[in-house]
Formats: sequence, structure tokens, C-alpha cells
Amino acid sequence: MLEVWNMLIAAFESMESLSTDIFYDILRRLDGPTLATAACACATFCSISREERLWETVCSSMWPSTNREDVKSLISSIGGFRKFYADCFPLIVNKEVRECKWNHYLEYPEEWTEAEYYGDTDGLESISPLDFVSIVDVRYKDKTICSKVLWGIPNANGSNSWFHNCPFRIDLLTYAARDDDNEGEVTLSVSDGLSPIISMEKERKDGKLWKELRDGLRLSWIVVNKKAKLAANLASWSPLGGQRHWPTDKDFVIRFGSILPAKDILPCQVVECILSMKFRVIHTEGEGVETTLKLTELSMQLEDMEGAHVNGRNSLLILKEALSCRRSKNYSEVLESCHLYSKVQSELKKEKMRNESRLDRLCILSGIAAFVTFWYCIL
Repeated sequence: MLEVWNMLIAAFESMESLSTDIFYDILRRLDGPTLATAACACATFCSISREERLWETVCSSMWPSTNREDVKSLISSIGGFRKFYADCFPLIVNKEVRECKWNHYLEYPEEWTEAEYYGDTDGLESISPLDFVSIVDVRYKDKTICSKVLWGIPNANGSNSWFHNCPFRIDLLTYAARDDDNEGEVTLSVSDGLSPIISMEKERKDGKLWKELRDGLRLSWIVVNKKAKLAANLASWSPLGGQRHWPTDKDFVIRFGSILPAKDILPCQVVECILSMKFRVIHTEGEGVETTLKLTELSMQLEDMEGAHVNGRNSLLILKEALSCRRSKNYSEVLESCHLYSKVQSELKKEKMRNESRLDRLCILSGIAAFVTFWYCIL
């Protein structure tokens, strides 16, 4: 045992004699989680791991959008790359879904006043749509195929604009192109690792392309509040679901998202942030060219438990709360939160259908009783 201890001491002394530059060169090759773990190994690693350059490299590797000079300035203004990574690498987890009960949700929206539905307007005055920045990266099989940055929220100018009362939605491909230097189409092809499609009929039968898209696509949608100096990743990283061949045979819709808190904002207490990605097949192998898919939609919208779109006013309040809610590095915990929401939402719909069915039967029985009573009185 003494011999082992002496060997450890010797190893530590030899490590201390190494140059800090060598340690830095070692640490800069690590990814984010490994770098964070290495920082806990010893005081030397801990000190070096605080270097912003290391975390800038980590962030640029994970989110290529952060390579832009304007985004670098933004990140520096909200606390630096180390803080940015700590805020955006863990994904949002919401455990409050279990607290959403059907009998509480029945109060929405008939028994809610306009003031209650719209929430705290005083809090809204401190939120400006121009404070929000969307930093979006799409990967397919670890290769970046799309990086977009959107400054502000489109169509939200003016405190009394129609934006506050209309359904909230951001179509990233429509608005981000105005600020991007690269306005070319976003496509996926065989050169990106996509399997060739011989015919759409064959694809409908085996679903090979659909499976590859679900397994290979990764989405990161980071929202930054410049004023509050907060950031969060609203995406689920991996797809949560989607639709094949909708609305046409050549379209594929992939859905990402997260469950956001809406306590004291909406009666349902939580909402779903839906991030949709739509690809369209524009070429197949049978036409003499390689299989090519075009990204035609990349959007964000918020929906409540009943599937109704959340308006712009409430969406601003929800986004503000989301930037400081609980997060987790455990992806299974994130998926559990999303699946739990879907389960509660399904139960809600079933209960609503049962109540409507009971009401229909009651109306029919009341009509029959009224009809029988009428003829009984006449005869």
C-alpha cells in the first residue's frame, strides 16, 4: 500500500512540473461534459478550465452559430461562454405536469376573466420582444446542415400590436434569412449520409428514410434574453415524434420541443413548446439524380393542454419564465417529462369526450322526455 501511495505522489509531482500550456492543450481537446469533469480532478485543472477560450471552443463545436461575431459579442455580454454552456447544455425538465388536474382545467377559458387570461400586464411591460434572440442549429449524423440566428421576435413591434392577441409563431426560415449572409436552401443528400430513395412507394412501405431522419436529426433552439442575461435551450435535442408523408407523400414533419412552466400565466399551468421541422423530397434516385431533401419549415409555437395556440402576450411571459426553470443533463428525464405531458393531455381529451358524450345523451333524453310529455298532454 505504501508503495502505491509513493507512486501516486511521484505521479502528482511530475504532473505539477508540466507546463500549464500542455495542460491547456489537453483540456481544449475535450468536449463540454468531460471538461467539466476534469475541472473537478485537481486545482490546476480547475483553474485552467475557467479560461473562456476553452468554453468558446466547446460552444462553437456544439453550436456552430456561436462562431458568428455578433453572437460572440452577445454571449460575452450575458456572462461569457462558460455560463452560456452551463445554461444551454442541460435541457428543460418540468415536473409540474403531474399537478395539472382535469377538474382544475375545466375553468379555462369560460370562467376566466380577460384580466386573468392575459395575466400580469405590469410584468409584460418589462418584457420587450426585441430582447429575445434565437440561436438555432440543426445537425444530421453529427454534421451541421443549418445554423440560423434571429434577433428579436418578428411582427411584435409596438406594445399594442396585434401580435399580443394572435397565436404566437416563429417561422425561422422566413425571417432569419434577412439577417443571414448565407441565404441558400438547406438540403440533405446522399453526400450527407442520406440513403437513396428508389421510389416514394417503396419508402411508404419500409419507412427507411423516415427512420433515418428520426435517428439522425438533432435540433438545438436556444433562446437568449439580452436584458435578463439568461439563456435556455427549448429543444429536446432528439425528435419527440412527427408525421410521415404529410400533407403530401413527399413531406416529412419532425417534431421537437419541451414542456414550459405557465404557472400564474395560464390555467393549465404548463404548455408545450413545439418545434417543427419539415423536409420535402425534391429528387429521387429514379429520376437520374441523387436523393435530395429540402428543409421547407423550421418553426416554434406554444400550445396549451387543449391544443390551442398561446397568444403572443402570454408567450412572452412564458418564455421569460422558461429561461430560469429547472433543467437536467439526464436526457431520459427530459423524455419522461415530455411523455408525461402527452399522457396527461391524452387523458384530458378522453375525459372531455366522455363529458361531451354524457351531455349529448342528456340532451337526447331531455328531448325525448319533452316529446313524450307534449303528446301525453295533447292526448
